[in-house]
Amino acid sequence: MSDSGLDIMGRGDGTPARPGRRRAERPPRRGPRWGRIIVVLLLLGGLVAAGLWGIGKLNTFFNGPEDYTGQGEGSVVVEIAEGSGGQQIATALAEEDVVASAEAFYQLSLNDERLAEIQPGFYDLRLKMSAEWAMRELVDPQNRVEGKVVIPEGARVRQIPELVADGSEIAADDVEAELDEPGELGLPDIADGNPEGYLFPATYTIEPGTSARELLQQMVARTLEVETELEIDTRSQALGFDEEEILTIASILEYEVATDDFARGARVIYNRLDSGEALRMDSTVHYISGRSGDVFTTEEERQSDSPYNTYRFPGLPPGPIGSPGEAAIEAALNPEDGDWQYFVADPETGETTFTETYAEHQAACEEAGFSC
Repeated sequence: MSDSGLDIMGRGDGTPARPGRRRAERPPRRGPRWGRIIVVLLLLGGLVAAGLWGIGKLNTFFNGPEDYTGQGEGSVVVEIAEGSGGQQIATALAEEDVVASAEAFYQLSLNDERLAEIQPGFYDLRLKMSAEWAMRELVDPQNRVEGKVVIPEGARVRQIPELVADGSEIAADDVEAELDEPGELGLPDIADGNPEGYLFPATYTIEPGTSARELLQQMVARTLEVETELEIDTRSQALGFDEEEILTIASILEYEVATDDFARGARVIYNRLDSGEALRMDSTVHYISGRSGDVFTTEEERQSDSPYNTYRFPGLPPGPIGSPGEAAIEAALNPEDGDWQYFVADPETGETTFTETYAEHQAACEEAGFSC
């Protein structure tokens, strides 16, 4: 026993002593809590952004969308795409800094009847305009910068340069140069380098910077597209002709008969070809001489030794005499049934009389006031 009289294994009162304890072990030391810090920062950033967004929305609510004032400055060309509505137009304007925000123009357009007047195309506008001024400029046709080239049905290659120059900034000389060297226009092999008949009659919207070659390529491509749509390849073969011969027949129809008579006129041509009789079409003689403005030919013109002279040479001329439209091509592919061999158009009324015999044809000519 110790001097204290205490049992070294217990307390003096006989209660067992607590076992001795070692110092508690600490958990493993962890690195900095960067993950939590980053999450907190992201949350704070989101709250700040949301707050700014909310402030912006409140500002728009109370003060309206951001908008410039006045008529603007400088110049920029903006495209308004086909089918664009108010939102699409507003976005296009904002992207080019014509207006301060898409919302400004869009809100204006919602109840503005002028929106319906905005046509697709290219516009020469100013930068930093108010939405109201942008609207005014878009409905002003003077600000449209693209041209519109109108190629009428039957137009001939020699007429194309001036037609293009009249409706666009493309020079007639540039068009003539391309037509003289048509190797890059996309003509089919059957055309043998002759663009006549392949410059499709239509209205073409000319974007800024379009070259003469690009426009002519569009015209040729449109002709080939229509040929595909009308299945001209297979349908022409069923008639015993090739694609270019169909275009040739269609081009004659454009000059000889009215649209409503295309199918009957085509039947006359086929009947004359079947009989071996010369077509005697004044339009093909005009193609040689350059005559325009009437339906007559002179004896001298009819004596031409050109293969386009269908008074002297039976069969079709060697190629189209102009650019036929879709209706004429369709009529050439689907002629009306009938035994007509002749037709004559009254120059006063425009009415065309179709006959089966030459005697009937002569009578129709006399009634129209001229001899055949």
